[in-house]
Amino acid sequence: MTQILIQQAQSVAGNVAIIVLLLLVAALIGYLTAWYYSKSIHTPIIKGLENEREGLKKNVADLKSDNKKLEGKIAKLTENIASLEKQIEEREKEIKHSKKHVKE
Repeated sequence: MTQILIQQAQSVAGNVAIIVLLLLVAALIGYLTAWYYSKSIHTPIIKGLENEREGLKKNVADLKSDNKKLEGKIAKLTENIASLEKQIEEREKEIKHSKKHVKE
């Protein structure tokens, strides 16, 4: 077994194979190192953004419920406006009627 390694180490093709193998190992080590480094940097940022997103979803839900409440208030106020306009019309009719009686 050791003779095979020694013979390959002494030949040009063996040296090329060993160099290519070592380059592949170095590339793998570099890739894994970069991946772990980027994971350690970006993981806290991603978690923070996810927490912020959850908070914003909660705010949106609260705003939607507030919007529904305000729409209900708007509907009530619109009804009040309609009834007040009717009262105004009735009062104007009474004023016109009373002015006619005063003229007579």
